[in-house]
Amino acid sequence: MVMTPADGHLDKIRKGYSSDGPAVHLGAAMLDGEIHPDAPVRLPIAMMNRHGLVSGATGTGKTVTLQVMAEQLSAHGVPVFLADIKGDLTGLSTPAAGSDRLRQRTQSVGQDWSAKAFPAEYFSLGGDGKGVPVRARISDFGPLLLARVMGLNETQESSLQLVFYYADKNGLELYNLADLRAVISFLTSDKGKDSLEALGGLSRSTAGVILRELVTLEAQGMDKFFGETEFDTTEFLRLAEDGRGIISCLELPTLLARPALFSTFLMWLIADLFAELPEVGDTEKPKLVFFLDEAHLLFRNASDAFLESIMTTVRLIRSKGVGIFFVTQTPKDVPSEVLGQLANRIQHALRAFTPDDAKALRATVSTFPSSAYDLEEVLTNAGTGEAVVTVMTERGAPSPVAWTKICAPESTIGPSPVATVDRIVQESRLLPVYAPAVDSHSAFEKLRGIPAPNHDGGSGSSGSVTATKAGRIGDDGSGTHGGTRADNNGASVPRTQADIDAEARRIEEAILGRPSSRPATSTPSPPPDYPPVPGAGQPARERRAPERQAPGQSGKPGKKDDTADLIKDVAVQAATVLGRELVRGLFGTRRRRRRW
Repeated sequence: MVMTPADGHLDKIRKGYSSDGPAVHLGAAMLDGEIHPDAPVRLPIAMMNRHGLVSGATGTGKTVTLQVMAEQLSAHGVPVFLADIKGDLTGLSTPAAGSDRLRQRTQSVGQDWSAKAFPAEYFSLGGDGKGVPVRARISDFGPLLLARVMGLNETQESSLQLVFYYADKNGLELYNLADLRAVISFLTSDKGKDSLEALGGLSRSTAGVILRELVTLEAQGMDKFFGETEFDTTEFLRLAEDGRGIISCLELPTLLARPALFSTFLMWLIADLFAELPEVGDTEKPKLVFFLDEAHLLFRNASDAFLESIMTTVRLIRSKGVGIFFVTQTPKDVPSEVLGQLANRIQHALRAFTPDDAKALRATVSTFPSSAYDLEEVLTNAGTGEAVVTVMTERGAPSPVAWTKICAPESTIGPSPVATVDRIVQESRLLPVYAPAVDSHSAFEKLRGIPAPNHDGGSGSSGSVTATKAGRIGDDGSGTHGGTRADNNGASVPRTQADIDAEARRIEEAILGRPSSRPATSTPSPPPDYPPVPGAGQPARERRAPERQAPGQSGKPGKKDDTADLIKDVAVQAATVLGRELVRGLFGTRRRRRRW
């Protein structure tokens, strides 16, 4: 038995989940393993900006639950954003195939089912996969989120904020990784090293670590995510011609090896929406419901400042008409301060194979309102497609806990045919807008003294956008950028891992004035000639390394000494003061001039 006797429990569920307005039909209540279609479990759409949590062990049906919710939200004219890690959610574009088993399932939960396809758009980070490319400028992504992607410590994060501050104040646009590297290299050069003296300075050891991490990002192919044409996140709020909400699926099958980038980029999307959308208060339905998958990756090893920004965003974005649903395995993956903001809970089965599992199970049960169910037994015995549910009712009170058999999707469970996805992407009106990668006149060119192009294509002081330059010269004079480099004849050739490793070694040696600790792989092709860095007097290749650091400034992360502590204290204090001066958002993101 998984139910403590309680008179009238079904009546409480019927009353608690009744809804006068539009609602998502999640499924039917269960008692003692028996399904009761006359006790439907609904989630009022007006309450979906109160945020929520969808959790459960792998294979318990979380993805199908997301699909069911996305379909019904779309049908009610609410746009949806989904992160599709495995590629399974492309099935939204294909009607499901009916079967006797499926009809029995839908009848058992009282679902009025018919096979349908839903309006969907497919996106990819920087074009890494199928879909409309989603890119962000470095300056708009902001130092806090970028530090999170790079895995910087508090001192390095503070130094990065100083770099952003300097760039903002001096009109140096940071559009891509090359721009940021150019500014850091300039600030540690003979001409630029005095620019931040009044702010505590930027230590060469810290700059070396940041530059090295930037090269690592490039080595992992992440440079394609930062740049232009930058994506306007309000595109996620669109409706189809028939009035249904468009379901935006961000395809992420290649990002499983880069979880920090994946989770942080999703947080940037939310932060950008928070910065751009007006206050609307409580509405009949949200402007957007955003499902943030693999949420535990967002909070793992996060700094206090980063967590505080997340909590503030979650708390305030509700009034802008956006609902956020965190998707993870257990509620323990989400900090209690954030968990307290999640009024809608859909908990699939948990496993208790280990002592840690048992502890997580008890912690999960403790987060639910008291109920007649023995929740520990229910959550360990629930089958695939079953969940324990409690939501915010229309009168603003939590609903009774209901063990629920979840409805079936009306679209295909699993991926759509490749040809279907390809057709949708190619027919998207967003593809010609965001597919072109452009390279604007920005910090890199300004620090090199390269004039901006005229509108007629010539050089001059006006004009801002040029075509992407293959083999763009690196800010350190390497002749490398992104996935290509220029050979001695000026032709673009693919970058190799040896090129990347050699570039990282040379940066470290130039900045720190000592041999690099990075091992060599093989000898790369020699770089071409390049223009000098302004003020350096010589090309970077011929410039001598700076003087060696004083003792205690080795640049090795985690080493404690008086000099490092002093640098940290000054940098943190300066970044805190300057952070209040910058016109940036909670994550250091910046409001952007919209395309329209």
